[in-house]
Amino acid sequence: MRYGSSKFFGIMGILVISTLSGCASINPGLQSGDLPPSGTFMAANGIQFNVQPLNLATLPPKRIVTPNHDLAQLIKTSGRTEYRITKGDILGITLVGYPEIAPPLTNSSNTANPYALGFPVDQQGFIQFPLIGRIKASGLSVPQFTANLQSKLKRYLKHSDPQVKIVNYRGNKFFIDGEVKQPGEFAIADVPVSLYGAISMAGGATPTGDSNSIVLNRGGKSYHIGLQTLRELGSSANQIYLQDGDSVHVNSQDRNKIYVLGEFGQVEPIPILEQGISLAQVLGESKGLNANTANAAKIYIVRDNLNTKTTNIYHIDMQTITSFALANRFEMQANDIVYVDPTGLTRWNRVINAILPSTSAINVISGL
Repeated sequence: MRYGSSKFFGIMGILVISTLSGCASINPGLQSGDLPPSGTFMAANGIQFNVQPLNLATLPPKRIVTPNHDLAQLIKTSGRTEYRITKGDILGITLVGYPEIAPPLTNSSNTANPYALGFPVDQQGFIQFPLIGRIKASGLSVPQFTANLQSKLKRYLKHSDPQVKIVNYRGNKFFIDGEVKQPGEFAIADVPVSLYGAISMAGGATPTGDSNSIVLNRGGKSYHIGLQTLRELGSSANQIYLQDGDSVHVNSQDRNKIYVLGEFGQVEPIPILEQGISLAQVLGESKGLNANTANAAKIYIVRDNLNTKTTNIYHIDMQTITSFALANRFEMQANDIVYVDPTGLTRWNRVINAILPSTSAINVISGL
């Protein structure tokens, strides 16, 4: 009996010691710890934090959108321009009254007319036309080229009346990729293509596409554009027209999310809507606070300030109905973290639940 008792107490001692020594590894859930009610402090990880209770005085000012110089210049210089014939285009040219010289176009290649499918603009910018030979086309608008062609034909024809149109636009192109339904290369025809039109030509943005995070690359320079930002500036994506060689990339919403942690009804990243999102909306999108575990008096918003290399922590008590007005005015930013602390009882219950398996094992051993 003495041996059995010593064995029992020995095993129990080991379990108790291991339980107590393992308390540091018990994870009762995230917790705010001993944050000061307000003020600046340096954490053990070396990051400087600034804690502010959220009220009307500490509410971050609403973001004022001002265009950077590059974007402002892009908007200023972008406009509808008359299409210019370019290398690779194919021109359709007919001469009224002289079908034997320039007969009507046909879709069939089974004809003796070498220009039945049109007159291609070569890499030097010229076309080859009967009677007059090579004539410059690239860089000219259709009316300009028509007038030039008519002037040269007067030497050979009494009543020349050339009818010119572009039947195949092969010269000016743009490329679009990223979060669009049909990425690829597209031609710029005689109707100017706006940034919004380019996205539409690619089938529109995907459900995960971020229309407020678009990159336009032109001539080795990148312009970061947001449709909502443009609207706030009194401009529009319909006022930015693409040029030959432009590329457009639509970013994913994964780059523009808010992260919720702690005692929410649903814990998963929240995408920022095109028109922005408030703290109140984040609480709603996360199905509110967990009624059984959340401490509504301890809600924190963690936001990095890259300019000052500090991190702001805003603290709000959502136990009062008046706090919802503040939450509705608090404008969230990309990569913000919203954390809800558990109640003291919830944390205690989690510690107990972590210990209970060990006490159950002791009970089993005691029956040996």
